[in-house]
Amino acid sequence: MLYFSCANCYNQNVIYATKGDGSMLNKQELEKSPLFENISYEEYLRMLTCFQAVQKSFRPDDLIYDFMAPKNDAVGIIEHGTAQLIRIDQEGVATVMEELGPGGVFGRTLAFAGSGEDSLEVVCRTPCDVLFIDYSHILKRCSNACTHHSLLVQNMLRLMADKAQALSERVDVLSRRSIREKLLCYFRQLADKSGGTSFTLPFSLSTLADYIATDRSAMMRELKRLREEEIVTSDGRKFTLY
Repeated sequence: MLYFSCANCYNQNVIYATKGDGSMLNKQELEKSPLFENISYEEYLRMLTCFQAVQKSFRPDDLIYDFMAPKNDAVGIIEHGTAQLIRIDQEGVATVMEELGPGGVFGRTLAFAGSGEDSLEVVCRTPCDVLFIDYSHILKRCSNACTHHSLLVQNMLRLMADKAQALSERVDVLSRRSIREKLLCYFRQLADKSGGTSFTLPFSLSTLADYIATDRSAMMRELKRLREEEIVTSDGRKFTLY
């Protein structure tokens, strides 16, 4: 990782980090990032300097972010690769809360931590490049009152609302009593979002078992019964609900 100083858009000297290959979000990836929606690529580049952003690389199974760590108020943005937001309860049972791909955002301000005995972590699944911005830099108004800064704050608030909605949907799934009810509730949510009866699972079947908090073998048996009863059909991760 190379560190270098430069003059930012407010003519102050700051330091930020980038990988040796200069990797960061390209224009196409930026358009997919919910945190930078409606922000131009030129404004994004200026922000990296203005916000003193730091980029880090991770290998599979590396711990990217520990929500319980003291003074950890950074917001992370996945630039390349995939990661998972995982909750570990008091008994050591790990539950996948969210899949994070390019453009995915995480941080203490964007998630719930559960009970005081639970831990919440972001773990790398494939090689990842992650951009970290201290939360205070996002909230602090700059002297120029830049439009793109205000847009970033608006996007952050929208992300918090979206994650609250996702949590509500997850609670709806987990509140169902049987594995069948949990599966069908989640499948209906995905079908509604797709605007039809067909949808694609956002993750693997193993992760689906974690998502609905059940044993994978028991879930696979229930899926088999749903297929036999022609309630659902599937081809890999593509499903149709009847």
